[in-house]
Amino acid sequence: MQKCHSRSPLLILFPHVLILLSVFSSGAIAASFSTEIIDSLKGNWGQFKLNANWRYANVDQEGKEVAKGDPIRLRFGYLSPKIFEFQAFAEFEGNTPVFEYQYDSKRNGKTQFPVVPDPQVAELNQAWLSYTGLPDTVVKGGRQRITCDNVRWIGAIPWRQMEQTYDAVSLVNKSIPNTELHGAFIWNVLDVFSHRISMTTPFLNLSLSFPKIGKLITYAYLLDYKIPDTKSTQSYGVRFDGKRKVMGNLEALYTAEFAYQRDYKDNPNRYNAYYLHFIGGFQIPQLPWNGVTDFTAKIGWEQLGSDNGVGLQTPLGTNHAFNGWADKFLTTPSQGIHDMYGTLSTQVHGIKLMAVYHQYDSAIGNIDYGHEIDALAVKKFAGHYTVMFKYANYSAQNHATDTQKIWMSVGVDF
Repeated sequence: MQKCHSRSPLLILFPHVLILLSVFSSGAIAASFSTEIIDSLKGNWGQFKLNANWRYANVDQEGKEVAKGDPIRLRFGYLSPKIFEFQAFAEFEGNTPVFEYQYDSKRNGKTQFPVVPDPQVAELNQAWLSYTGLPDTVVKGGRQRITCDNVRWIGAIPWRQMEQTYDAVSLVNKSIPNTELHGAFIWNVLDVFSHRISMTTPFLNLSLSFPKIGKLITYAYLLDYKIPDTKSTQSYGVRFDGKRKVMGNLEALYTAEFAYQRDYKDNPNRYNAYYLHFIGGFQIPQLPWNGVTDFTAKIGWEQLGSDNGVGLQTPLGTNHAFNGWADKFLTTPSQGIHDMYGTLSTQVHGIKLMAVYHQYDSAIGNIDYGHEIDALAVKKFAGHYTVMFKYANYSAQNHATDTQKIWMSVGVDF
């Protein structure tokens, strides 16, 4: 990491974030506008959707110039009223820097800077038609947002300015009590770089809820990429996720997941790799201190295995949410990864605070990849506005390079 800066941008930005959080914490300013905006966006004719997110990013990565960017993302959509159980939605989105564009977006050729995958592009983000005429069933066709479970395998990557959507036919059925069946057939992915990626991907996800205990999920994801076919995989797994009150105001949290992945279709690699994820912790919803709620502590261990020099991959997942916010493991190393991590989070006067520590090692060969510290402060108010500060600091050992990332954002969603 470059050491020439006399003052960390973290110290410069953090006071400004605290000021923004305190100014908006009551929601009084925003509340006076929200009702009129909501009323103007919907009626018997349908509903308009509006979303905007401005983000400042600063990335200090060893061996690169310091990246700075302040892209603003705008989304505007229209949801029709239901007609004979049919409903349509279309959404356009665009992203462009305001003042700073000193980063490698993977589309602008600025390779002297670290990658910030928020390109200056515009696209049709969603365009779908749904049908709800079958009991407890929604069928949807067209370009759409698809998420499953904790978004490890299938997600929309909402952290990025341009999210990931899918050209697909999907079905969600809840006709059996405490059961949800989610299936889809995907033929294109519109990724966060606004690239269309062709594939033939059916998937099935079945969940069964046990009241007061948790949810059992089984899934099968068959990814057949056209180019590159090295990403073509078949993955099968089972996950149990839940929480249970153990005494008074204390709730136990627990998660266990196992998956198996191997090559699929024209993938030239031959491998069999395993995925494991265990989480244990507790939550205290109410604390005796004024304004402090939802104290949560968790310890997790996640393995993305390796076989025959190939690491288990989750190319459609929201991978930013896993293995550290510095995004050093969006693609699993060839020798896999073990991620031992701990998380502390709480809410103080409506401001969510979170701190995370990761220790990374290889799944094969006992290689120390390094460690990472992450921190988050986010305030949502008046139901439609968000102010956020986020920080990631990755200290490399035998993988990638030292990297510090800082973000500050302001968002509006109607």
